[in-house]
Amino acid sequence: MIRKIFANLRHFDFILLGAAFLLSLVGMLVIASVALSQDQPDFGNLWKQGMALAMGLAAVLVLGSLNYRAGEYYSRYIWLAGAALLLAVLFFGREIRGTTGWFVLGGWSFQPVEFAKVTLIVFLAATLSRHAYARDLRSMLRNGIGVLVYVALVAFQPDFGSALILLGLWGLLLLAGGIERKTLSVVIALALLLGSGTWFFGLRDYQRERILTFMNPARDPLGRGYNLTQSVIAVGSGGMFGRGFGSGSQSQLRFLPEAQTDFAFAVVAEELGFVAVIIVLFLMVIVFFRIFRIAREARDNYTLYLSLGVVLLLSVETVINIGMNLGVMPVTGIALPFVSYGGSSLFSTYILVGLVQSMAVRLAREKFRK
Repeated sequence: MIRKIFANLRHFDFILLGAAFLLSLVGMLVIASVALSQDQPDFGNLWKQGMALAMGLAAVLVLGSLNYRAGEYYSRYIWLAGAALLLAVLFFGREIRGTTGWFVLGGWSFQPVEFAKVTLIVFLAATLSRHAYARDLRSMLRNGIGVLVYVALVAFQPDFGSALILLGLWGLLLLAGGIERKTLSVVIALALLLGSGTWFFGLRDYQRERILTFMNPARDPLGRGYNLTQSVIAVGSGGMFGRGFGSGSQSQLRFLPEAQTDFAFAVVAEELGFVAVIIVLFLMVIVFFRIFRIAREARDNYTLYLSLGVVLLLSVETVINIGMNLGVMPVTGIALPFVSYGGSSLFSTYILVGLVQSMAVRLAREKFRK
């Protein structure tokens, strides 16, 4: 296997991998800075993130040397594995911050929904590629059932932010593949009906309040609007070059909750400034562009949908996370890819990078044969 990895390394997209790695280093800086804000600095989270990064890079090397097309043939089993994890966490998971979405073993936690995003992308790529030219309601429901099972299991945790990500990913892939207008009208009508039902019967009071507070943070400035308010203050106070590493008033004085997870972007803006923000965004764009390049060069539908699924997931999560840091989107608990603290999120994101590397290797080989 090691010999195979070294043989394939020359075909890896090192620009993509380098941009992802640099973003992860920015995330490590954020975690270290937050650790310094504690009365007794504890760098345990930094060590855990470093371990997740090492495992993620190892996964990239292994997956990049395997044939990603195996996912197409085993997509149903991969989907079942994701569904089993989501179901198991409802019964055996631990509740953290109001969500029963984690398996905890010793000092390590594991969030199944992050891996469910990966399995869903593989499942959708396989099902959509088999019915690439069937764009009616029946073909949409064929893969929609698998999506809705995931969405329901995640919503029961309850984690509506991730549930909406899964649902949105499905919708975007359908639009990318083409869908009949009549079918699209039905989907929109069902979405409105589902949204209304969820608002009145599916959401808890605190979740409705979170959305209302998003519309007007001043509604509860010391309660549910506090996070948004402090994040906007942190972003705005950084200036061009920031206050300096470990010198942010909002993060170091702990005015900013969840600084290393939900609001890692705000810490970057406050301590490292607008220049660092531009660098982070530039690295994100490089990641998106390199993956989209694979989609453009795809010679089959599975490769096309798989690469599109990866770039859509990462870009949507990035927009949502940065949007909530800027106070223009609700706080949903969606991590900033590669940057936010969270071993499950970081490792699963590198699994996606590994799948993209596998596609890059095989596309490069095909060009070489010609």
